[in-house]
Amino acid sequence: MNDAPETLDGFLDAAWQRLGRGAADARSPARYPVLATVSPDGWPEARTVALRAASRQGATLEVHSDVAAAKVAALRADARAALHVWDPRVRLQIRAQGAVEIVEGVAAGPRWAKVPEGSRATYGKRPPAGEEIGGALEYEVLAERESFCALVLHVATLDLLHLGERHRRAMYDRESGWRGRWLSP
Repeated sequence: MNDAPETLDGFLDAAWQRLGRGAADARSPARYPVLATVSPDGWPEARTVALRAASRQGATLEVHSDVAAAKVAALRADARAALHVWDPRVRLQIRAQGAVEIVEGVAAGPRWAKVPEGSRATYGKRPPAGEEIGGALEYEVLAERESFCALVLHVATLDLLHLGERHRRAMYDRESGWRGRWLSP
């Protein structure tokens, strides 16, 4: 995306290509987006996550989590979330908003099977993530499949901003069949 997007369709294509690359390539800037939720007590929360899947056809973006994580509790209380990607190489910001489906238990099994052995330690800790501990390393890593879940963002809107010589911004939404419209940046 060296050149600024000239068409709404081209802009949307470029964004989904970046998201797909993020899910496939650990070196891509889109690999580590920021997930924003609202805590059960109403506070905004944002954290960096790893993008694990992106489907333009299904309009979904997927990240993984420990079921005991605060973000899962937040999503159980309010399924709305946003995912933010900044790709400095092409000066592109992608903001995706939608409702998150929490896939856990037996339904998460096929996804767990694809998690590399070294990454499984992320799921299942004692005490659970976020609880106070006496020292920096006073926790146990268990790598439990039962602690694993997938968070699937069903994208409702995409807000794209390209920062070039002349900035460009466009909004796309599921309700319109992803028909875009230009916005003032």
